This record gives sequence, structure tokens and C-alpha cells, in this order.
Amino acid sequence: MSIDGYLDSATTKRLALSNDADFDRVDAVRADCDAILVGAATVRNDNPRLLVRSQARQDARVAQGLPPSPIKVTVTRRARLDARANFFATGDAEKLVYCASDVVPEARDRLGAVATVVDGGEPVDMCRISEDLFDRGVQKLMVEGGGTVHTQFLTADLADELHLVVAPFFVGDSRAPRFVSDGRFPWNPDRRATLAEVRQIGDVVLLRYALSSRFCAG
Repeated sequence: MSIDGYLDSATTKRLALSNDADFDRVDAVRADCDAILVGAATVRNDNPRLLVRSQARQDARVAQGLPPSPIKVTVTRRARLDARANFFATGDAEKLVYCASDVVPEARDRLGAVATVVDGGEPVDMCRISEDLFDRGVQKLMVEGGGTVHTQFLTADLADELHLVVAPFFVGDSRAPRFVSDGRFPWNPDRRATLAEVRQIGDVVLLRYALSSRFCAG
């Protein structure tokens, strides 16, 4: 995020917040996970591939009997997603779409050929999704955003750790998307999160917070 807490600009041009060294760090984290989750707005606006980029990391996963990249997961209320998006069109790993109960039939008609559509509840419930992912063998989930998904996972106290990378500039526009939106977060002045690591990565800084007893310092 920017110094003032934004994930992007308010324009259609994507804002570059990180650098190559941090992108490589993120790639290493991805390679160590069973699944990656983003919100539907991220799929629509950023069109991410959500693949492990390093060939060496892909090869290491394959050697362990895993697909080259983790399972891809998205969450949507209305299932307004394009089956041709990179999320669906790239990579051999399984794709999962969790949507609100009332749009499951529509979502399966639209996306059933490219992904497994799962009833996420009414409204969509991140606890339910997390439990379903665990039943599917996902033990380590990486949540990459955006702000709505961050807010839902954090307010539900589902996160074990938070990686927050701060870019050295301000956005200064309240129309831009923020890291999180309003909510009742478990970490507050009376329950402070544990800062586990501070690391300079070129011109950005990584703040790594332990948010639960399941946090792994390694």
C-alpha cells in the first residue's frame, strides 16, 4: 500500500506500488501456498494470472507432486466474471469460484466450463469458504486482495499473519481503494497485533504481523 494506505489510484491506470525484489518475494510466498484467493473486483480490474513466475519454484512444486501453481480462488456476490479472464484462462491448477447462494445456477452457466462453482452462503461467508477450502486439502491460503476481501478476512479473525508492504509515496485521493474499509477488527488499542518482522526491500518496507497462535515464524 502507499504511505497513506491506498492499494491503487482512482484512475484506470494501475498504480505500481512494489518493486522487482518484492515481486520475487511474493512469488516465493505463492509457491509455498496451496491456494491463492482474490476478490472478483481484482479479477475484473487487474486481470491477474495468479501463477508462480519462477520456473525453479514451479519445478520444485512439481517435484513434490503439486501443480506448478497453487489453486486459484475468487469470491463474488453477483458472479459478473468473464470466463476469458486470465484467472480462468491461464495455468493448469484448479479454479474455484465461491458465490452467493442465489446466483449459483447463473454462475455455473457462465463459468462452469472453466471453474468449479461453490455455494458460498447468503451472504457469502468467509468462514464457510475457509472451511470448504480446508476440506478440499488447502492448509495454507494466501489472500491477495483487494480491500473488501482483506476487510472480510481480517474482521472475521481468520488471518494467521499479515504481510504489509509500504511504498514510499502518497496517493492523496479518497476516491482510490484502500487496504481495508470500515469494520470491527480484532486488533485495536486494547489488543495490539504482534510485529514479527521488519525488512527493507529496496525502496519499500515489509511489515510482517503475527495475528494468531497459528503464526509460523519461519
